[in-house]
Amino acid sequence: MTERPSEQGRSGGFPLPPGYDGIAEAKQLLRCIRTGALATLATAGGFPFASLTTVATDHDGSPILLLSGLSAHTRNLLADDRASILLARMGKGDPLAHPRLTVVGRIARAALEDQARLRARFLARHPKAALYADFGDFAFYRLDCESAHLNGGFAKAADYTGAQLRTDVTDAGDLLEAEADAIAHMNGDHPETLALYVQKLGGEPQARWRATGLDPEGLDLMAGDLTARLAFSERVASPGALRRVLADLAARARQA
Repeated sequence: MTERPSEQGRSGGFPLPPGYDGIAEAKQLLRCIRTGALATLATAGGFPFASLTTVATDHDGSPILLLSGLSAHTRNLLADDRASILLARMGKGDPLAHPRLTVVGRIARAALEDQARLRARFLARHPKAALYADFGDFAFYRLDCESAHLNGGFAKAADYTGAQLRTDVTDAGDLLEAEADAIAHMNGDHPETLALYVQKLGGEPQARWRATGLDPEGLDLMAGDLTARLAFSERVASPGALRRVLADLAARARQA
């Protein structure tokens, strides 16, 4: 299906190839890449300052960062909150042949009432960070995406607004409240089904996959250093709808 300008981005006036879903590719990168290059503006001189950081996502897809107040990039953000994060999928061959996404926006320390939620989401994706997450100089930050640039490979570059990549969670309170119990149930009682999802529907390798988070648009999974994203066939806003969608996906996976 040819992508329309109102739905898909453009770069240099060239349309994306027919059938290529740039927004789906961008959201996949946003949810799956756990390490990115964080660019802030240096307090001395104002030059771009790049550093390596680990990344997770909030329910709406906003990048979550665990930052130390002692680091240079945090000091930069306190002076100027404008920043970007490059999320790149690595693989064999030419690094520039693999898709990557640059997310641009403003980064701010999360409110006190949001810290526990972001901590749970982040540590599910980066369990080893529990060793230092509660140190006094560390806190969780969120990037409020204003725009993004996707380079999905040759002739697949596009620009998007933050709204195009953001997951709507306005009516999904019951689902998000049930997230911890749903994840524990899937990991404890249905690990074989999780593996079936990602292997048959996502083309991922055989591994000990476990769920790490969910939102109205999909389920995030991880196996060691591997990550995967299972996109739902329809938007989900309640635990009951989640059960129906997961059952349908399991049936499809068994038929694959």
